[in-house]
Amino acid sequence: MSRNKLVRPQAEETLDAARLELGADFQDAECLLISEVKVLLEAQYDSKKEDKSMDEVYSKTLEYVQKFSRYTNRDTIKEVRALLKPTELEPFECAQLGNLCCSEYEEAKSLVPSIGNKISDDDLDSLLKQMDSLKKYQG
Repeated sequence: MSRNKLVRPQAEETLDAARLELGADFQDAECLLISEVKVLLEAQYDSKKEDKSMDEVYSKTLEYVQKFSRYTNRDTIKEVRALLKPTELEPFECAQLGNLCCSEYEEAKSLVPSIGNKISDDDLDSLLKQMDSLKKYQG
């Protein structure tokens, strides 16, 4: 006869993006900009539009990323990614800065508090201005 084992519930994982406690799913994950997701979904759109049963989730997601994409030009998206890459920031933080397009470093630090002291105010301000410039002058 088998004995019933007492199974203890595992402690619930505490998640807090402000402290970069994102959970196991984000360990070693690359986070995409909304603009990058838009490029990927639009690349698949032509093959999906002939499919009459196009998934509603796909359609809604495409609609969302088209609405909230900050960068429309592929070259601009690559330049933004290149600006973010050499920073000491985590991929999640880079994606947040790229998606939010803050105009002031104070705003960026309040919306993405985990960046804390990883980047100086001057460097963050310069980064945000460069990203804003790319957003304004994309072709």
